This record gives sequence, C-alpha cells and structure tokens, in this order.
Amino acid sequence: MSDSINLTVIGTIDSPYKEKFAIPRQPGIVTAAQGQLHLTGSANNAELVRGLEQFSHIWLLFVFHGTQAQGWKPLVRPPRLGGNKKLGVFATRSTFRPNPIGMSVVKLDRIEQCSSGQSSTGQKTSQVILHISELDLLDGTPILDIKPYVPYADIIENAHGGYAQEQPNNNIKVIFSNAALVTLDRNSEHYPTLQSLIEQVLSQDPRPAYKQNKADDKVYGMTLYKFNINWQMADSSTLHVIAIQDAAIQDIHSNTV
Repeated sequence: MSDSINLTVIGTIDSPYKEKFAIPRQPGIVTAAQGQLHLTGSANNAELVRGLEQFSHIWLLFVFHGTQAQGWKPLVRPPRLGGNKKLGVFATRSTFRPNPIGMSVVKLDRIEQCSSGQSSTGQKTSQVILHISELDLLDGTPILDIKPYVPYADIIENAHGGYAQEQPNNNIKVIFSNAALVTLDRNSEHYPTLQSLIEQVLSQDPRPAYKQNKADDKVYGMTLYKFNINWQMADSSTLHVIAIQDAAIQDIHSNTV
C-alpha cells in the first residue's frame, strides 16, 4: 500500500476572513460570518449536491493552506490553555498537523446554480455555489469533501471534551468610535451584518492567548471583507473599535502616490 494519497480539490471558499488573525477558533461561534463555497472542476456539477438542500448544516473537509508551508510539530500550545502548556498535536485542533487537513461544520443557507459564461467550444457554463454561514475558514481555503451533518449521529450526548468541554466566555464589550459608526452606516446596504460580524469576532478576544483577560495599549488591525479594522483594548473587559477603513480605497490612494 502506498504511503501517500493524491486528493483533488473540489472547491474554494470565499470568506470574510482575509487573514489568519482574528478567525474564530471554532465554527458556529461567529454566526454573522457569511461566505460561499464555489465548486470547481468536475465537482462543479449540480448533480453532486442534489438533495443536499434538505440539510441545515454540512461538514467541510479542507486544507490548512495558510499554514501548510510551515510544516507540523508533534507538540503544540493550545490557546485554550493560555499557550503555556504543550500537548500532542492529535490532542488538539492545531493547524500544524502531519497532514494539514481540517474539518468544520457550517450552516448551509442555500444552493445556487448560475451562468458563468461560455466554454471554449461555445457551450454555456454554469457555476454551483453553496452559500454558507457560521464559518471559521480563511478566504481561498481549498475544500476536499462535503458531507451532510446528521444530528442523530453527529451529536453525542454526555461526550467528554477534556480541556475544551465548554465554549470560552470572554464577556468582552465592543464599542465603536463615531468615525467607525459612520463607515458602518455608509456601507450598511452592501454589508448589513458587518457590525455584528466585527462585534462577534472581537468579543472572542483574538489576541494571543497570553494577553487575554489583560489590559493592552497596543493598537491591533484585522481585515474582514474589504475593510481594515483598527481596535484597542480599553481595559480588560472593553474593546474599542477605533476606525474602519475601506482597503480598496486605501490601495487606490497608495497607487497614486
């Protein structure tokens, strides 16, 4: 038997998370996160998803492409333990694994099939898109497989979760500057859930584990959709969104200098 297996990417993720920083550490935590899964190649066929619309949630198997080049480690420091204790990688959900494969359950909102132009032979082509939410995936994530979430089999009552039995409760209050609120209002038509997304992401305190539950003067930045968000901890339980800037506009300005 061969010690390697070749896998084919069946789709890619269009996600509001444009960088690894600030992605929630588990799916389902940030309900305002919305994205799309675009099927590709031979998997871009409506027959492959026939009947999938019956399910409210789906499992996605994917590649940790954002950290794949960094290799893997037998021991890692889970953020849940404050980054102070090492555990075997198989006892964690670290991205640094012998095979950089992850799995995530997301909400399936709807399935769309739309025209995508014409092929080289003049035939009309179509694109199958799965609209999903509650995701925790980096933009451009390669998808390896899709499976329906089956509640009676996938929910195990009385299961033990070790050091991660319950969801962390940071109780961080997120407040917005007047300038940030103006930007949110200006973009509310095209990004109606942006404020909720920012609040839910930041309430989890995406800073390094050793800084959580502590005051911090540093100004942090993150990118959601096309926006650069600058924020700072006002105190150990309050976070201040200082500014929200349109990255596309910034790029135009920088190119004209």
